[in-house]
Amino acid sequence: MENSETEKLEIDLLLNAIEKCYGYDFHHYARDSFTRRVKNFLQKSNYHQISELIPQILHDKDYFKSFLLNLSVTVTELFRDPFFYKAIRKEVIPYLKTYPFIKIWHAGCATGEEVYSMAILLKEEGIYHRSQIYATDFNDLALDKAKKGIYPIEQVMKETVNYQEAGGKKSFSDHYHSDNHYVIMNRELKKNITFANHNLVTDACFGEMHLILCRNVLIYFDEILQNRALKLFDESLIYKGYLCLGTKETLMFTNINEHFERIAHQEKIYQKIMVNY
Repeated sequence: MENSETEKLEIDLLLNAIEKCYGYDFHHYARDSFTRRVKNFLQKSNYHQISELIPQILHDKDYFKSFLLNLSVTVTELFRDPFFYKAIRKEVIPYLKTYPFIKIWHAGCATGEEVYSMAILLKEEGIYHRSQIYATDFNDLALDKAKKGIYPIEQVMKETVNYQEAGGKKSFSDHYHSDNHYVIMNRELKKNITFANHNLVTDACFGEMHLILCRNVLIYFDEILQNRALKLFDESLIYKGYLCLGTKETLMFTNINEHFERIAHQEKIYQKIMVNY
């Protein structure tokens, strides 16, 4: 059997083992991306073949959690893509201000940097006190980091430029306190954020959301899973609510494309224009 065929078989066995043992179904994740991340994890381990990972993943829950953390996409930063947050201030915030209470779902929140970015933006716009953010991910280790809101100070110093370019209205340091090594996001930013485990593959929708953000997640899904996730978002949004995707993601050629109007092209911000029946 050729190496490529052997590798495909090993990946299939790994996918089946994870689903049967832990209930995580990664069959509809983009295969090339999934394989690259498995190989990356393999390089950090004491094993040489993908199939060698399976017994330890099945019998060692902590090892599986480590594998899961490597598998999920946690590449993020505070005010990532500053132009996106500027567009939120200009195009979305004025509409959100018309509601007495605002519900936001941040799907695939990873380690939380972009969730706190939104909380800061809402606070500066004077509507955080009447907002509730639901920040979800399937990775409990990433969620634990997000809940703590503790980040290396070198990282935050670099991302201060993002905040400024995103239209920040204060000194960035007003939103956190720090020591020589770490930054801790202010407690008041955390009070209206609910962090929860949610799997876009298997779990149900969140109802009556005014704004949903799922940026740079769908690119790791195949077409079937993309459409399933987008259907969840469509069902979770109120009429005239907003859906925000990553810069390399689009609703074009998807099952819900006609339900939305793109109001910010580069930033991939969409507004729902059709009511679900």
